[in-house]
Amino acid sequence: MKVDIRVPVGLPVQETADFIAECEAAGFSGVGVHDHQHSGRDVFLALALAAERTSRLTLYPATSNPVTRHPMVLASLAHSLEEIAPERVRLTVAPGYLAVRNIGRPRATVDTMRRAVLTMRRLLRGERVEFNGVETRLRNISDPPTPVFMTAAGPRMVELAGEVADGALLLVGLHPKAVASARRRLEIGAARAGRSLDDFQTIFITPTTVSDDGPAARRFPQQWFRPDQPYLKYPSDSNLVWLREAGIDLADDFVPENISDAQAAEICDAFGLFGTPQECLDRLKRAQHESGIDHVFIFPTHTQEGGYDMPRAEVDAFRETIIPGLGAVS
Repeated sequence: MKVDIRVPVGLPVQETADFIAECEAAGFSGVGVHDHQHSGRDVFLALALAAERTSRLTLYPATSNPVTRHPMVLASLAHSLEEIAPERVRLTVAPGYLAVRNIGRPRATVDTMRRAVLTMRRLLRGERVEFNGVETRLRNISDPPTPVFMTAAGPRMVELAGEVADGALLLVGLHPKAVASARRRLEIGAARAGRSLDDFQTIFITPTTVSDDGPAARRFPQQWFRPDQPYLKYPSDSNLVWLREAGIDLADDFVPENISDAQAAEICDAFGLFGTPQECLDRLKRAQHESGIDHVFIFPTHTQEGGYDMPRAEVDAFRETIIPGLGAVS
């Protein structure tokens, strides 16, 4: 099983790059860094510095969007990073959340995402595209071209990923019924485009709280991301869709504090990794056995205020217990 981890630009970019190198030493397969221009630090500069400090990690923005960055700019940035770290780069895009809200813009629509992903894939293959009546192309490209992934949470975006992208990071949880439902959505999208998913790569975004106090780690469904948004609705209400697929039917207007400890534990088991390092290892092994999941993206849970804290506890737990334990999984 491959394990990637989300790292924020929570330190000066040189120090973030050093931390990413520590992730490689810990045994992670990849690192995704958020693309938040309001942090005052640029994700692609951080990834470029990290590329020079690493030799094995796959590096990518987690996640860029076509609202704050033009599709041609994103394609050019991806290829530039590819020149530093050949075949260790993926371009990952989504409709946008905090980055677009911080410039007063709405998220990209399904149609905007469809056009953007198809356009970026064409540009990275060296094909000509048209913007506002002007035909253009990238003068320099890589072979093979940098893959374009979608980060998808809602059912329509999951379908779109199957229709247009090279791969997907899916925020659907780990429950086998939710995973099966998401895979059916990918197939619906692929059928719409008349394409096969044989070479399509799926990575499962896995919210994670690792703690020596397992019960405390499983209280996250009872918490708020920010005062007007329960954590279970971050980054969108679509989390409730996949929990319902798993048989956990929360009302749209649920109150986190009203979730019992028993139901919180059930939600945690369906949604991600919550508990001691050994409990998280056991849950990952079960996800591999139940659903054939072979690649996860660890997304450390946090509040809005703590979103830029570096995931040191998670890196330690994966280095010392979880990744070595996964090495024995056949």
